Amino acid sequence: MLDDDPLGNPDDGTFVPFTDMLFNVVIGLAFMVFIAFALINPVAKTGAIEMKAEFLITMNWPDNDLNDMDLYVEDPAGNIVWYHGREAGLMHLDHDDRGSGRERITVNGRTIQNPLNQEIVTIRGIVPGEYVVNAHEFVANSPNKIPVSIKVEKLNPTASVVYYGTHDFDHKGQEETFVRFTLDADGKVSDVETGPPVSLVKAVRRPASGNGPKQTDHPG
Repeated sequence: MLDDDPLGNPDDGTFVPFTDMLFNVVIGLAFMVFIAFALINPVAKTGAIEMKAEFLITMNWPDNDLNDMDLYVEDPAGNIVWYHGREAGLMHLDHDDRGSGRERITVNGRTIQNPLNQEIVTIRGIVPGEYVVNAHEFVANSPNKIPVSIKVEKLNPTASVVYYGTHDFDHKGQEETFVRFTLDADGKVSDVETGPPVSLVKAVRRPASGNGPKQTDHPG
């Protein structure tokens, strides 16, 4: 005998299974829509830091070379960034690269020699005036001449090369002024010159300079 529903329609027993199937279809569609939106709008990575820079100054010398080169940059206020003072004014030196003989990195759990010889200074804001960029050979571990290159890049609003040049270094203590350039208040570059030379190594060793060593030992 068929039961009647409240509206007077007979129930043949198929209504309840059909309702369950329809409900499952709706749930499945809702889940797929949720997944689609999750893929379109991924959750933002936590801990990500956006680094702002106006200029990038990069010094390179040959891969696997054992000589210890140091990058020095002076800003218009007289601040000098170097291996003993990696933060100065709005400038930052990424690290002190002491030549491939003492550079080690870990790759897949193994410690290997890092062949890349490079130091980078970031200028994170505009201070109007003249900047000076020098390189210094702190340790000469080989008798050969080595080519050292420095590139100055302006990053905003689009990346452009302000200066690129190379000098040969052949002895301990050799210091070269690669470039001097001037910025205005808007960051516009002018007066890009390769001289006259000035010693930033001597400048940081003057007691009154404010750029003296921040630690007692000398990593090189």
